[in-house]
Amino acid sequence: MFFALQRPTLTFVIVFLTFSLLFLSNTFKLWFKTDQYYEEMRDSLTRMPIPFRSLFLARLDDRERWLARQKAFSLIGVAAVLFADVMVVMAWLN
Repeated sequence: MFFALQRPTLTFVIVFLTFSLLFLSNTFKLWFKTDQYYEEMRDSLTRMPIPFRSLFLARLDDRERWLARQKAFSLIGVAAVLFADVMVVMAWLN
C-alpha cells in the first residue's frame, strides 16, 4: 500500500530544527571545547545510576581513542543531520 506524503507542519519543522541545533551544539562542544565536553561526560556517568556504567567509564579511560571515535561518528552525524534538515525544510516549502 502506498502512502501519500503530506507537507509537515511548521511546528514539526521548528521542533525538528531545534533538536538539530542541540545535536550541532554538542558537536561544537566536542570539537572546540573538548576538555569541557570530556569532563561533562565523565561527571554525568559517575553521577547517574545507569546500567553498564563501568563499561562506559572504561571506554573513557583511553581518552585519545575515545576522542577519535567520537569525532569520527560526529562527522557522520553532522552530515546526516544537515541532510535531514534540508529534506524537512524542502518538504515544508513544497
